[in-house]
Amino acid sequence: MGLSCVFPLESRRAVSLFLLLMLCLQSSTVECQNRTFRHLSTEPPSSSKAPDFKTGFRRVILSVVLGVLTGSISALLVACLVKSFILYIHRTPILKGPVVFSPKVSPKTLQTALENESRLLGSSPNGQYHRTALDNGLVIAVKRLEQVEGDSPGTRSKSAKRRIQKELEVLAGLRHVNLMSLRAYVCEPNGLSLIYDYVPTGSLEDVMKRVRENQLQLKWEARLGIAVGVIKALQYLHFACSPQVLHCDLKPANVLLDAECSPRLADCGLARLLPSLHRTSEYSAPECIRDSRYTDKSDIFSFGMILGVLLTGRDPTDAFFCEAASRGSLGRWLRQLQQAGEAREALDKSLLGEEAEEDEMLMAVRIAVICLSDFPADRPSSDELVPMLTQLHSF
Repeated sequence: MGLSCVFPLESRRAVSLFLLLMLCLQSSTVECQNRTFRHLSTEPPSSSKAPDFKTGFRRVILSVVLGVLTGSISALLVACLVKSFILYIHRTPILKGPVVFSPKVSPKTLQTALENESRLLGSSPNGQYHRTALDNGLVIAVKRLEQVEGDSPGTRSKSAKRRIQKELEVLAGLRHVNLMSLRAYVCEPNGLSLIYDYVPTGSLEDVMKRVRENQLQLKWEARLGIAVGVIKALQYLHFACSPQVLHCDLKPANVLLDAECSPRLADCGLARLLPSLHRTSEYSAPECIRDSRYTDKSDIFSFGMILGVLLTGRDPTDAFFCEAASRGSLGRWLRQLQQAGEAREALDKSLLGEEAEEDEMLMAVRIAVICLSDFPADRPSSDELVPMLTQLHSF
């Protein structure tokens, strides 16, 4: 392929002007040097011409310096041009159509399934959740994002598309038993569709709602197993991934449960794609609410809230936490009871009965209170929390 096929007209003009400038600079330097040497060669030697000799010597030095500078600048410009050309030909291509990361999903069947009618599972400020089936019988969950990074009215720049594509490739590479794996994605004119495995049991939020309504019993062993699975997923995101992945929106609605009540975190890493994802909630750390500063310790605070929900059975939005006796939040209420030596009063009454389990739950309350510290530095890391929780029971 010729150079004219690779660069547009503006680029070819720029290259031509650059080469012409180099030629002019080189010609000027050579001419200056030639004049200097001619002047020195035609000048008769004379002791009275010492000042003229010094002037000629200075001209020689000046010519050499100008030549070195011209060559250095030219070499630098050429290096920049070569580097730009290499980056141009090796830049990430923008993929079109469904991008698939799983052998169980084919682009053609996925496109057909997305065009067919699907069942709406729920919605959030970031988009809608649908359930649909592929031709091979595989049931998938589709999350339709209405706005992603780089969106503007009707357009999205090529650089933004490449940035989104790169982020999605990172998310697709996340592999952990307690994470929802990204199976595919489809870029659409007005948003983005993310394809995941379908989990029929629902979210931890749905399960705990049924527990509060006495429609379901969830024993302490199952609740502790959920907490251990969530913290192991955070340990993987915070310590095994490079670069580190932050969840930034950890809450019961994003903790999906399979048939064995094993948790799988959803929406991992979507904060970089969704400008509106940084919405504060009852599960957000104080620094997130105060100045939108997110770290791995912010995820730990959210985990502490989830652990508090598992222990107490209470929803943080419950009217009970608006009363003065509860200190205004689930975290402050737990801390108050822990400091007063009355942590048992916070436990879900349906869990009380066996003394050994109560001891584990009281220790878990202490762990939750530490995670819910107002200061990020006082919270333990996910790497420290895994052994703390697994030692409560054998997992």
